[in-house]
Amino acid sequence: MHNPLHAAACGALLAGLLALGTATGAAAASAPSYLHINKSSELLIDDATVDALFASFVSAKMAKLYPTNRWGFATQVEGGLTANNTCVVTARVMLVQRNMPVTTKLLLFKPERMATTFDALPNASSAQCRDLAKSKLQEAHQALRSVLAP
Repeated sequence: MHNPLHAAACGALLAGLLALGTATGAAAASAPSYLHINKSSELLIDDATVDALFASFVSAKMAKLYPTNRWGFATQVEGGLTANNTCVVTARVMLVQRNMPVTTKLLLFKPERMATTFDALPNASSAQCRDLAKSKLQEAHQALRSVLAP
């Protein structure tokens, strides 16, 4: 026998479960929320670019191995153009412990793991130097990811 109330209740339950599954999937797809400190030169790379690259660097696997309440990251991109227009860039990404036993917004400068990349580009414009900085930061992320969560 077909009961319309029972069918409506099952439909509402199914819709609720689908909505919960979608919300859970979206939460899993978002980047883990590590404390991330950026100490980069604004002339080479802006905060928005660093944040976007960092969000694509961290992963759920990394958060499982290095929990967000115990670990954080520090990023530093330095350099610039020399007098003869050679762009010199150094990019560093460090996995560092958070201040414990109480979790705060402080990181201890005792890097657990670190990746540093550098390069020089002769006769470069400021735009080419910024592109090099972004590329070197991505390379540092890849190097550190291969060690932290291969």
